[in-house]
Amino acid sequence: MIGDTKISPALKEISSEICGSFKDNYIFEFLNLSESHSESDLQKGLVSRMKNFILELGKDFIFVGEEYKLQVGNGDFYIDLLFYHRGLQCLVAFELKADKFKPEHLGQLNFYLEALDRDVKKSNENPSIGVLLCKDRDVEIVEYALSRSLSPTMIAEYKTQLPDKELLQKKLHEIFEESVVE
Repeated sequence: MIGDTKISPALKEISSEICGSFKDNYIFEFLNLSESHSESDLQKGLVSRMKNFILELGKDFIFVGEEYKLQVGNGDFYIDLLFYHRGLQCLVAFELKADKFKPEHLGQLNFYLEALDRDVKKSNENPSIGVLLCKDRDVEIVEYALSRSLSPTMIAEYKTQLPDKELLQKKLHEIFEESVVE
């Protein structure tokens, strides 16, 4: 489940189901991407393996389109991946970043959400949600970037491979020892 520091205040107000609908981390091992992949490689891989991607996202997601075109003023803009969430009754825009989270990524996503809500969203639907899917993120930078955000957004991280089994066992052992001490 997604932690509070990765969700904007506006998103927390929408529904109590939000935290149960999204994850902090996604594992895209099924894509077989190299460590130095591009955003285009990530997007093409996710679309070509859509069934696996939707299973990783969780239930109630419906795929709407890739490179979903928004026209604002005289400009054309493209959302990497657009979904609809049946339970939350809203559009969900995924913006993919093949690098570490940067605060300016949030501005782009906020713009997309505004355009979706003004021009695409139906009157019976809830405000659109944005998910910025980054290869890596600094939790403190994410917290600062989201603290004043008025848009329902979240920052999630993805991994192209599961961590090494020995590392996982070590982490579990450390967590167990901490819980025994408390």
